Amino acid sequence: MKVRSLAELKTLQKLIAQRAAAEAAAREAERLRLQRLDRERRLFELAVGPVQPLVHVRRVQHPPRAVEPSPRQRQLDEESVMREALSDAFDVETLLHTDERLSFSRPGLGPDVLRKLREGRWSIQRQIDLHGLRTDEARDSLGRFLRECHQQGLRCVRVVHGKGLGSPGRMPVLKDRVPRWLVQKNEVLAFAQARPAHGGAGALLVLLRQGQGGSRSSDA
Repeated sequence: MKVRSLAELKTLQKLIAQRAAAEAAAREAERLRLQRLDRERRLFELAVGPVQPLVHVRRVQHPPRAVEPSPRQRQLDEESVMREALSDAFDVETLLHTDERLSFSRPGLGPDVLRKLREGRWSIQRQIDLHGLRTDEARDSLGRFLRECHQQGLRCVRVVHGKGLGSPGRMPVLKDRVPRWLVQKNEVLAFAQARPAHGGAGALLVLLRQGQGGSRSSDA
């Protein structure tokens, strides 16, 4: 490199000095780093005793197993729809036969079907006991129970609501509301108060529509 003036020479000397200083600083920083690492290694050896490096082995990395998503939001949505679908204010009195054995049947259902249900001639395939549940809990549990039984193809189930003797003021809360809920469920074809051997005034026998399960359990 040809230097044309004294000023250029001084500038070049300054650049060389700066580069030398930077290289010296980098070497000093590296020396201090290595010194620190050596000091840390010695401290580790003093703390744990003599150590020996592990022999390198080939390792197989297993990818984490994907967790199946839980349809929690869908379940919450279904429960919300169920609560909205079953109204406590539904007027059921005009749809019920107010004889000595409370009963209900959909229009077009033969009278023999309801009579045999009253007589307990349908086999009870499953039951739910709503004793001790709050109103909202009982309503949700009943809705789920009916939906599952219908999907499984069950035809006759028993719903135990109790006689209300243990309710505040001895008022039969669930006994009055369960028939209202049942009338509003499309899965329900008919229901009747159970015979004494099956729970009497504290239970209802419920006849469900034919579900996809296709199992038919009749009185025959």
